[in-house]
Amino acid sequence: MDFFELVTIVFEVAGVGAMVVGFVIAVTLSARLWWSTRDGARAFRMLRETIGSVILLGLEILVAADLVKTVTSTPSLTDALVLAIIVVIRTLLSFSLQIEIEGTLPWRRLATTGPQLFDRAVKRGGERTRRRAEEQDASAQDLEPSDAAPAPTVAAQAAPDDEDGFPELRSRS
Repeated sequence: MDFFELVTIVFEVAGVGAMVVGFVIAVTLSARLWWSTRDGARAFRMLRETIGSVILLGLEILVAADLVKTVTSTPSLTDALVLAIIVVIRTLLSFSLQIEIEGTLPWRRLATTGPQLFDRAVKRGGERTRRRAEEQDASAQDLEPSDAAPAPTVAAQAAPDDEDGFPELRSRS
């Protein structure tokens, strides 16, 4: 076994390990949130967003492993084609997961890394997903203009994303 085969194996193990450890952390955080708030919908949203972020991180590491494997192996058209197909599939998966997690196209938001997405999902607890679902529910109802709820005030719209995300999960010092 040469050095580059070892590097490839390390990347593959790291990618799978990141997904497994991240899954355990996501389930633990969501269970803590559910246990402390008894809000199953909020815990599920947090679980969904954190697992999506973990899968994104794992896919990025596995693509790196495939790149190392292909670049360091004997060059052949078949290997290059297989790598291209794998990268396209994983990129499409990452793209669709990122749209699902963020709720917007990647080029319409600021650059964010996978760990930042995970951290933001934990702090926010799926609030963006909840707000988007509430907006869709409100638009789906055929409300008469007189029945519509008043527009939220500026103070209500300016709720901080990261400051008060999950006070019940912070350590009690």
